[in-house]
Amino acid sequence: MSDLTLSAEQAAVFDTIENTRENIFVTGRAGTGKSTLLNHLSWNTSKQIVICAPTGVAALNVGGQTIHSLFRLPIGVIADHEIEQGPELRKLLNTIDTLVIDEVSMVNADLVDAMDRSLRQARQRKNEPFGGVQVVLFGDPYQLAPVPGDADERAYFADTYRSMWFFDAKVWNETQLRIFELQVIHRQHEEAFKYMLNAVRHGMVTAEIAGQLNEVGARPAPVDDAITLASRNDTVNRINASSLARLPGRSRTATAEVTGDFGGRSYPADENLQLKVGARVMFLRNDPDQRWVNGTVGTVSRIDNTVKVMVDGDEHEVLPAVWEKIKYSYSATTKQLRRDIVAEFTQFPLRAAWAVTIHKSQGKTYDRAIVDLGARSFAPGQTYVALSRIASLDGLYMSRPLRPSDIIVDDNVRRFMSQAATVPGIAAS
Repeated sequence: MSDLTLSAEQAAVFDTIENTRENIFVTGRAGTGKSTLLNHLSWNTSKQIVICAPTGVAALNVGGQTIHSLFRLPIGVIADHEIEQGPELRKLLNTIDTLVIDEVSMVNADLVDAMDRSLRQARQRKNEPFGGVQVVLFGDPYQLAPVPGDADERAYFADTYRSMWFFDAKVWNETQLRIFELQVIHRQHEEAFKYMLNAVRHGMVTAEIAGQLNEVGARPAPVDDAITLASRNDTVNRINASSLARLPGRSRTATAEVTGDFGGRSYPADENLQLKVGARVMFLRNDPDQRWVNGTVGTVSRIDNTVKVMVDGDEHEVLPAVWEKIKYSYSATTKQLRRDIVAEFTQFPLRAAWAVTIHKSQGKTYDRAIVDLGARSFAPGQTYVALSRIASLDGLYMSRPLRPSDIIVDDNVRRFMSQAATVPGIAAS
């Protein structure tokens, strides 16, 4: 992944991160290359960076550590509770030049303020936001939202913050967050489809746009190679289990090899992967030889010690992949950050692909997909995430027509993104 070439706009953002101390938020529509830029940064920066993410799977996908694990923070609202730090953690936090947070839209304001307080405390720079560390955020608030806690947590946020979102953390009253919104979409190439997706993203869908999407989506779906993107886990499990059962032959199970402490069961692939010849599968990793990418769909053609998968008429041998769980630590010898592998998960980078949840489709690209929003879309950005996975309008199929109630945009996101140039402490580029 270290030889990725950046577009001009991605390169400009990389240069700003690399050559300034500014706090930066990298955002942009689906398919604008945020992940590509983050990968490039992790391989090519000269700074001592630490990469973290709000969930275990998100952290694994970017070769980082979860926020709670990195900062040794308790789960739940931290508020003004004392933050305990041992000498090792303080040394670690003192070596960081740049803190990178991926999928920041899922991080709530309280957690951002807790990271700020942790860094100030460890670095003994109480009057400097984030203790003088540069913070670089990646994500799109139009796609993923922070998950509300229980009633007490929701009441706390209502009393304490303007909203739960990361951009309403109190630290932004003391420091600027410069916003770079990537504009060039690499996933879709049809201008008309890009325009429709942008309208869905911003909640500006007209009757004409909805009519066009519904007309295209109403065509009979192909039975052979269209993946279903569903809003509910039970729908996905039912479709995958029944489709696998209908295939002739016996099912083979590949059991993952797990070494080290994964801390729970937030695995990046199935622990027990059930496959048959003829099974439709989706790749979960980019291939170093570029034969497939994360999200490519193919069909299992043979199973022995390895798995053979047909993709667009070509048969590829698929070997197990290794996901590494990372833990950052401080090296007293080099006086630098150490990035240690503390656990490994080895499994074929495949998942049954008759259906996948919209949430798990995040970051992937499909040539053809059936969008199943169920009885209703129930989360802000969910419809946009589903539609924007598809490379072209011709590849869109829908289980039912879109309704106005399916297009949900959080008003706080609208406020932040539209007022970014004028909100105190926040500047847009």
